[in-house]
Amino acid sequence: MPLMLRPLVRYVDFAGRSRRSEFWLFYLLMFLVTAACVVGGVTVERTTQFPGNQIGFHVLNLIYVLVTVPWFAVMVRRLHDVEKSGWWLLAAFIPFGVFALITFWVRDGTAGDNRFGRDPKARPTFHSEQTDSHATLSA
Repeated sequence: MPLMLRPLVRYVDFAGRSRRSEFWLFYLLMFLVTAACVVGGVTVERTTQFPGNQIGFHVLNLIYVLVTVPWFAVMVRRLHDVEKSGWWLLAAFIPFGVFALITFWVRDGTAGDNRFGRDPKARPTFHSEQTDSHATLSA
């Protein structure tokens, strides 16, 4: 599953952690969808007598309603990756609080496991029993 679409798969998963790439690629996807709806709506409206701009606006509103929960979930998981609670999203309602959130979202995640879960960048480790059995089979 591409990182860009992973927040849609983890639709209501507010637990765990998300990498920076997953977070920012989802924002890029939403920007591209928004731009496509606006450009498509304006194009339809200018080339026909049909009110395409209104249709593009309604399609965009429908998409935003559908992705609101995954959007919040990926924001919370990204905060978890930098060892912050999801309640930090409320900082957006105070002056300059958005700058604190952006700072958290841009930072690299906590190396190793933290209280919110495993490191999403960590590679799976193999038990010594598995490596020993493979070594004896190849010998």
